[in-house]
Amino acid sequence: MDYEATGQAALAEIAGAQDLDALEGLRVALLGKRGSISGLLKMLGTMTPEQRQSEGPLIHSLRETVTVALAARKTELDEAALAARLAGEWLDLSLPAPETPRGTIHPVSQVMDELAEIFADLGFAVASGPEIEDDWHNFSALNMPESHPARAMHDTFYFPDRDAPDSHGNTREMLLRTHTSPVQIRTMLAEGAPLRVIAPGRVYRSDSDATHTPMFHQVEGLVIDRGIHLGHLKWTLETVLKAFFERDDIVLRLRPSYFPFTEPSVEVDTGYSWVDGRRVVGGSGDAPGHAWMELLGSGMVNAHVLRAGGLDPDEWQGFAFGVGVDRLAMLKYGMNDLRAFFDGDARWLAHYGFSALDVPTLSGGVGTPV
Repeated sequence: MDYEATGQAALAEIAGAQDLDALEGLRVALLGKRGSISGLLKMLGTMTPEQRQSEGPLIHSLRETVTVALAARKTELDEAALAARLAGEWLDLSLPAPETPRGTIHPVSQVMDELAEIFADLGFAVASGPEIEDDWHNFSALNMPESHPARAMHDTFYFPDRDAPDSHGNTREMLLRTHTSPVQIRTMLAEGAPLRVIAPGRVYRSDSDATHTPMFHQVEGLVIDRGIHLGHLKWTLETVLKAFFERDDIVLRLRPSYFPFTEPSVEVDTGYSWVDGRRVVGGSGDAPGHAWMELLGSGMVNAHVLRAGGLDPDEWQGFAFGVGVDRLAMLKYGMNDLRAFFDGDARWLAHYGFSALDVPTLSGGVGTPV
C-alpha cells in the first residue's frame, strides 16, 4: 500500500475543510473507531513480524501526520471564526459614554444594611420571622394580657375569619405583626440560650401621619446570657449609635418606663441640636442649644417572656430593644416626612437614594448618600 499517497490525499482533504463541522467529519473518517487509518492500525495484528517491522512505522507516521494536520487546521478555522466575529462586533470609542444608571438604593434598605454591619461586628446574628403572625406569638407570649390596648382593632390589623389551630387544637387569631418582638419568642424556642440576635423587618399598625405609617420598618435586638444587666444594654446601644451616626459625642439618657415584655423597662433618649433646620444627633440634651429626644424603647426581658421562650429565668437573663429603621434614616439623612418613604417619587429617591456600589463597611463609613 502506498502510505505516502494516502497521507497526501488525507492532507489535501484536511486543507480543503471549510468549517469545523467538515473537519470533524474528516477526523472521524480517518481516525475514528471505524476510520481508514484506524483500520490500518488494526491490520498490524494480522501481519507477520517482518511486515510489522517494515510497515508499522509507516502507519504510525501516517497517523501522527494526520493528527498534527487536523489540529493545525482546527486552529486556523478557530482563528478565522474569531476574526470574523470581532470584525462584526466593534465599539466606536469616540461616542459619548452611556448615561450613568439612575437606580438607587432606598434609604430604608441602606440603613438596614448599615445596622446589620454594625451589629455583626458586635457578634449579633440576624433572625427573621413571619409577617403574618398569630396572637400568641405577637401578644400572649410577650406578656400582653387580653385587655391590653395594643390588641385593640384600632391598632392592629386582624384577618377576618382567619383562625389557625395550634399544637393543642386551640385556635389563634391571625394578624399582621405589630412589632418584630415575636421573633424573640420564635428564636428562643428554636435555638435556646445564649443568644445574640437582631430581627429587622416590616411591621404594621393602624396609624398614619407625618411620622407614622401603617407599615414601617423596625429592628429588634435580643441578648440572652448569664449575668446580663442594664449596663450591658446601655453600652451596646451607645456603641451601636456612635457607629451608626459616626459621632463619638452620642449621649444617652435612660428613663424608667413600662413595656409588658421587659422589666425593668427604659425609654432611651438621645441629645440633639438643630442645624440648618434639621435635627442633628449628638451631645447632651442638657447642654446649651440642645434637647432630649426619645429614640427607642428597651429593658430587661421579662421573666414571663423567658418562660414562654422555654428558658429558666433563674438561670438566664437578657435585654431587648426595638427601634424604628425609618426614624433612624430620617434623623441621619435629614428627612422630615415619613410618608415620602412610600410615595415612590423618583425625584425623592434620586435625592436621598444610595449608589448600588455603596456597600456599608465600618472601615469606610457606614453610609454616604449619592
